[in-house]
Amino acid sequence: MEINNTVVTEFILLGLTQSQDIQLLVFVLIFIFYIIILPGNFLIIFTIRSDPGLSAPLYFFLGNLAFLDASYSFIVAPRMLMDFLSEKKVISYKGCIIQLFFLHFLGGGEGLLLVVMAIDRYLAICRPLHYSTLMNPRACYVLLLTLWFGGFVHSIIQVALILRLPFCGPNQLDNFFCDVPQVIKLACTDTFVVELLMVFNSGLLTLLCFLGLLVSYGVILCHVQRSSSEGKNKALSTCTTHVIIIFLMFGPAIFIYTRPFRALPADKVVSFFHTVIFPLMNPVIYTLRNQEVKSSMKRLLYRYVLC
Repeated sequence: MEINNTVVTEFILLGLTQSQDIQLLVFVLIFIFYIIILPGNFLIIFTIRSDPGLSAPLYFFLGNLAFLDASYSFIVAPRMLMDFLSEKKVISYKGCIIQLFFLHFLGGGEGLLLVVMAIDRYLAICRPLHYSTLMNPRACYVLLLTLWFGGFVHSIIQVALILRLPFCGPNQLDNFFCDVPQVIKLACTDTFVVELLMVFNSGLLTLLCFLGLLVSYGVILCHVQRSSSEGKNKALSTCTTHVIIIFLMFGPAIFIYTRPFRALPADKVVSFFHTVIFPLMNPVIYTLRNQEVKSSMKRLLYRYVLC
């Protein structure tokens, strides 16, 4: 592979749309969405951290999901909002690489976190007698460090492959943020091998995780249906919520990363929901279907806001 002889110092982002009216509408919607939903994610984190009754591994991982999603939402959306207000949407080469790194670092970490949460639910429902022994606090922290490390490895591979590519001509990215498919198209060399490696590192792993998660929750739901315990409805509600988040998280990622890097009309819309909307909604969906967290949040709000 050629050594990087990059001469491009910045990329021009073509944005989500060229229509000023649509840009204004999207700007207002995202701004309102952030004002309402983002504080809710931080409230989830604070609630779980402050309530001793929410010390189970499920809530430990839910708090980390809220943190990951809140962090993920800061990678693309703030710059997108600023670009809506500027005529020339420019990002430096280094800024593009940094954005791409954190996008895949946090995205990869979240995908692995959903795998960890599936393991937690499997042990809690299918192996209840061994659950407290296997999912002790030390094991939870080890799993947390493992998923952060896994996200880092996934992202650093993406960045390392792109840093080897020469960029010497076109610098217009047909998107509203820097991501692998659009950046690779601008390289001044044959990128067939790099594209295959990228599809394997992002697309194939995403697809395998998605299929593995569906199978695991299928096993869990079958076990729940056969049981006659009092917590059957709660287990069904929790697992159903997890499956909804899995589709929201992995569906767009599979669409974007498991096919050859050619543009489709729906790419920008799918990327918009994948990077801006869904990350903020995931923890909220979990919370709305979890009675313990909702009750704890109400007590917290009553204690600090209403009193």
